[in-house]
Amino acid sequence: MDSFPLQPDCDRLACHIEEFGRRIKLSGTPEELESFRYLEREMASYGYRTELLAHDAYISLPGRARVEANGESLPCITHSMSASTSGEGISASVVYVGEGGETAFAKADVKGSIVLVDGIATEEVAALASAYGAFGQLHVSPNEHLYEMCVSPVWGSPSHYTRSMLPTTVVCSITRDDGARLRAQCLAGADVRVSLWAQVDTGWRKTPILVAELPAEEEADDEAPFVLLSGHHDTWHFGVMDNGGANATMLEAARLLAERRSLWKRGVRLCFWSGHSHGRYSGSAWYADEYWDELERRCVAHVNVDSTGGAGASVLTNSAVIDELKSVAAEAVEAVSGQPHAGRRHGRAADQSFWGIGIPSMFGSLSHQPPGPVKMLTALGWWWHTPHDTAEHIDLDNLRRDTSIVLRVLWRLLTAPVLPLNYAAFATSMREELLGIQGRLGDRMDIANLIARLDALEAAAQAVNAVANRVECNVARAINRALMRASRLLVPLNYTSGNRFSHDSALPHPAWPALEGLRELAKVPQGSPDLPFYAVHARQSRNLVAHALREAQRALAAAAEAR
Repeated sequence: MDSFPLQPDCDRLACHIEEFGRRIKLSGTPEELESFRYLEREMASYGYRTELLAHDAYISLPGRARVEANGESLPCITHSMSASTSGEGISASVVYVGEGGETAFAKADVKGSIVLVDGIATEEVAALASAYGAFGQLHVSPNEHLYEMCVSPVWGSPSHYTRSMLPTTVVCSITRDDGARLRAQCLAGADVRVSLWAQVDTGWRKTPILVAELPAEEEADDEAPFVLLSGHHDTWHFGVMDNGGANATMLEAARLLAERRSLWKRGVRLCFWSGHSHGRYSGSAWYADEYWDELERRCVAHVNVDSTGGAGASVLTNSAVIDELKSVAAEAVEAVSGQPHAGRRHGRAADQSFWGIGIPSMFGSLSHQPPGPVKMLTALGWWWHTPHDTAEHIDLDNLRRDTSIVLRVLWRLLTAPVLPLNYAAFATSMREELLGIQGRLGDRMDIANLIARLDALEAAAQAVNAVANRVECNVARAINRALMRASRLLVPLNYTSGNRFSHDSALPHPAWPALEGLRELAKVPQGSPDLPFYAVHARQSRNLVAHALREAQRALAAAAEAR
């Protein structure tokens, strides 16, 4: 029998799932707002202070689409942020580009064509197709289902600087078998012409965010620290797993945690987003920008929850988590499931809009399907992002299990006297990256000072770890302030290009993007006339990293010595 004091109630979870299966919740629609009212009532009943915000967001709702090929009309859908067509549609020759990588686009002459792409529609392919002058994209599903997607490379609502990055192509998807016939014709050298029509309702509209907060009893002032728990509420179709399962998890976690509030060391704030599916994380991005100062001062960690409780989701070993929180995730996953949690690096997804602020984060999707024979974009089940995401694909035992994991994580973050942020683990991960870059740089640039500063940071972090569980309350507060200061400096190195006040694109990013200037210099051949140009940016990258490491080390060292 599990002795952990917080045990989810399956009947309550089932009631939430039933409620979330009643409405299609497109961003900014009355049906979505009605469902937000349910969340608001539930959170208020648990004793949380609630506020339902409304803000302008750039939202794109796909409408009707048509694809004609070889005189035949093919089953299809269009996508969020696709360009719309006039009544005449567009017609062009098809160019097959495989999975749509940059090499394939560079080799093919796609200007003025419709590209045929293997796989679910993505923002990466949309960006390449637009850049190379294609008129349209025709994506071939990996199976007989058609997967709703948002193809904007812009994170959040576009600004006047980033709006030019929005797709210029008409984007549609067709089934595997229909795509296979077109692919075979292209590979045989035939001139295949296709016509596309798409109606996409794209523009600014008001969207909701529900904020629900409960402070710790001993620190209930407006400057007290809090843990952020978030998940989106907007859906594709009914979206009972994505993201009804996660919303059920959030509600049940909030209820159970409130019953033990007297033991908290810090508060909890829940945010339910709109604009995740149809605005490329517009809700969380707006919230990060609008409340940047408060989040920077008060938020200690971000736990995001997505698509919990899926039927057949038996794999719990690879949910995403930042280095300094890996042990927290591993303890929770192993305690509940018995599976060893290796974790994986966060991708550019899951409303992770808070890395620039410097907030450590974990999760997104938590449980996954076992590997299958068909290559998918996600491991969340064949019904994900389709009309089939209904209650029949929720396993209440899995939902209870996933909720238990989230509860354990939150309990640790809320009740630990010293925040469980292990910056020695951060240093280990960064050292591996820096040593690899140093080896490739050769004598192009000396980064030994970065290694030395990282060593000093690791020593300070180890000193903090050594005293974390045996310090008095006032010292714990000082250490926590130092850990938050360190996170504001170090998280952006790991997950952003370095600007804390804007959002990087939604396109895939390399690990440690703040080090990209050094990596780029390392790729330039010795003796190249371009070397001095690349060295300019590399120095700036080196300075950014050196400053962050020095200031984080000072903060942690001072806190460790204060004991």
